[in-house]
Amino acid sequence: MIELNSSALFKIAGDKNILSNSLKDKRMEIKSTLFKIGKLPTRIKLLALCSVLMIAGCKNKNSDPSPQSTVPTVTATSPANLATGVSRNTAISISFNEAMNPSTVNSSTVTLMLGNTAISGVVSYSGTTAVFTPSSILTALSTYTVNVTTGIKDLSGTALAANVSKSFTTGSNASGLTAVNLGAAINYVILAKSAITNNPTSHITGDLGLSPAATSYITGFSLTNATGYATSSQVTGKIYAADMAPPTPITLTTSVNNMVTAYNDAAGRKIPEFVELGTGNIGGQTLAPGLYKWTSNVTVPSSIVISGGPNDVWIFQISGNLSMSTAVNMTLSGGAQAKNIFWQVAGQATIGIAAHFEGVILSMTGITFMTGASMNGRALAQTAVILDNNTITQP
Repeated sequence: MIELNSSALFKIAGDKNILSNSLKDKRMEIKSTLFKIGKLPTRIKLLALCSVLMIAGCKNKNSDPSPQSTVPTVTATSPANLATGVSRNTAISISFNEAMNPSTVNSSTVTLMLGNTAISGVVSYSGTTAVFTPSSILTALSTYTVNVTTGIKDLSGTALAANVSKSFTTGSNASGLTAVNLGAAINYVILAKSAITNNPTSHITGDLGLSPAATSYITGFSLTNATGYATSSQVTGKIYAADMAPPTPITLTTSVNNMVTAYNDAAGRKIPEFVELGTGNIGGQTLAPGLYKWTSNVTVPSSIVISGGPNDVWIFQISGNLSMSTAVNMTLSGGAQAKNIFWQVAGQATIGIAAHFEGVILSMTGITFMTGASMNGRALAQTAVILDNNTITQP
């Protein structure tokens, strides 16, 4: 007969998982089992003993599974890999499957390349997303590659699973710009806060709005009052002021607030394609779609052409004044539409005698139309609009 005590049994078992659990409990359990086995015939003893060992090993194998660590990966990029027609003023974003150590996300671990040339830019990181913002507009019809290296680590110090490279191709211009949302301000061809003054006779097509100033600050139109609005023989549309019957006051407040929001939107657009074009003198230019920026005054001493398709967008950011000379014309070409042309002017906008203007003026200061000037667009001023025998038509 084969005699086995509990010490011998542990030698046979040789399973470190058994020892790792409550050793005392296991001894008691096995001793109890051995006592019962001791009463069996020899062959049956051996079979029963093997069964005990196998069951004990299986139970311990699954009772304490090793934890699985997460390996950081890139889950998405924008623009998407192999995207085409990408706006030339885009920023590139990289999304990760978990939070990364911000100190490892930098210009060494996130790069943008044009062939073998590194593109300068700024890398930022928030949440689980890194953003590479190029320092200048990207080249048209060119393929760029964004590289993300294993130098990036998560908060536990685990490196990115592998280097990642994604590519995209730019479009021909910055027409990826979206139009400025005018909100309720789009309902007016002229909208102002402090005054709308007119030296007759002007011809206005579209509605006029004034708020918070009252009706008395709308002059030169020979108004005919109605409930909540007024009319004039010089206006094909209605005239509204803040002191008219409800719901006009509330409607105007919303519209003026939307006008301010639209101004801030236009002023806040990033990465201009054209910076300080003509050092502020754009006379004689043909202006392609895109975002333009000047940190000084802009003058239009001679006629210009705004050329592009019907869905293209132009945004002109002007930190100073906008001045258009006498008898100068703006002409649209290629299907360009005045409703998609936005002139954000921090200073005064002045349209010269007998000049013709195209687009939407968003002025923080005021808008003045000299004698006989005309406009296809909208005059939206955060102070006053001054008219003098003008023709203003909403787009």
